[in-house]
Amino acid sequence: MDKTTLRFRGGQTGALAPFALFLAGVGWLGLEGAPDERGFWPVLLAALVLGVLLAEDRAAWSEALLRGMSQPVVALMIVAWLFAGCLGALLAASGLVESLVWLARTTGVAGAAYVGAAYLIACALSTSTGTSLGTLLLCGPLLYPAGAALGSDPAFLMGAILAGVTFGDSLSPISDTTIASAMTQGADVPGVVRARLKYALPAAAVALVVYLFLGGGGAPLRAPSVADAGSPRGLLMALSPVFVVFLLLRRRHLVESLLLGILSAVVLGLGFGLFRPEQLVFVDRAHYSARGLLLDGLERGVGVSVFTLLLMGLVSTLEATGLLDRLVAGTKRMARSPRRGEWLIVSVLSVAVLLTTHSVVAILTTGAFARETGESLGLTPYRRANLLDLTACTWPFLLPYFIPTILAASASAAGVAAGLPRLSPFTVGVHNAYSWALVLMVAFAVTTGFGRTEAAPA
Repeated sequence: MDKTTLRFRGGQTGALAPFALFLAGVGWLGLEGAPDERGFWPVLLAALVLGVLLAEDRAAWSEALLRGMSQPVVALMIVAWLFAGCLGALLAASGLVESLVWLARTTGVAGAAYVGAAYLIACALSTSTGTSLGTLLLCGPLLYPAGAALGSDPAFLMGAILAGVTFGDSLSPISDTTIASAMTQGADVPGVVRARLKYALPAAAVALVVYLFLGGGGAPLRAPSVADAGSPRGLLMALSPVFVVFLLLRRRHLVESLLLGILSAVVLGLGFGLFRPEQLVFVDRAHYSARGLLLDGLERGVGVSVFTLLLMGLVSTLEATGLLDRLVAGTKRMARSPRRGEWLIVSVLSVAVLLTTHSVVAILTTGAFARETGESLGLTPYRRANLLDLTACTWPFLLPYFIPTILAASASAAGVAAGLPRLSPFTVGVHNAYSWALVLMVAFAVTTGFGRTEAAPA
């Protein structure tokens, strides 16, 4: 079936109705402070039911749904969530979090300073690896619980971690959004990255100042498992995430890196006596089930995995209507000046991101429009690529129905045992100072023309 033939009763209104229901439900849950991504499951289910009722051809709608769920990128995300959950469970059981607290206390890093340090660590890792979600999977469950005993504000701490991974996604030369934005505009990646520094670095500096001034509002908690820790022994387990980062830097596959990271964590944990073999998997005869760290870790990834599966199915049914293609085609004639053309590029991409929930898909969908519009108005390839990439790195890291905010909220569950709250996607997104700074930077650049005439940086 051609992907643009799916029709709904009520036309475009009917096509958008399921997605509108999803957004309304997620918005309500976010404002109510719902902390668990499992709470979004019924909302997505209701949206899918509405979609199948409104679809003129329900068989074609069902095929579009399954096509979206079966994309390789969806399988990659789900496998990554599950494997990262295993790695996180092993690292938590080994005492690594307690040792990080010991290290922070020994070096005098606490409160807002710890929030700033977590932000810089996430910035460095995400820029080096080019993967925002992979960095979040590694940093979130480790850096967030350690803040319990250090007087860091929980919301600003997790917001700083999310902001750090956003920075890498917006600047790394091996980030998928960087490559997609440069490719669609006919620009070289190194030149695009160098030209982007003038936008990304000021926004990053603003975010760092915010975290250093506002990140210390929490009182140190007296959770015995964390606050009273005083041993560096668990720091040995940091070799596992370092090993994963090393593999990613060598351009190894994320799945391969995570699996080998799990293996290294098991070897290190058992070898240094940080956990016992029976803790990995054991039979709970009283409840007729198997339990253990590996199973607990896999279960950590179930919530966000089901959310991802259902969401990508819903998005695919919307894409199959050809609505985005018509939106892009209908706006081409509206650009009459460089400033207006840039606002159109930013606006059309923003709509595409909001509807597809996927930055790269949105960039690829609107790339030709940005190139044709920009070329007709004299906008350089570097300027067009930067507008695309910077805009794509705002909404997915701010709004509560996107994978990054959902995943960050899910990672905050690792801090519950230490006394920290499990945060909602809405709360985490609000505290992502870097993405908010990028919103202001894009608006400033388009309104004033800052950087509009940029050529290839020397």
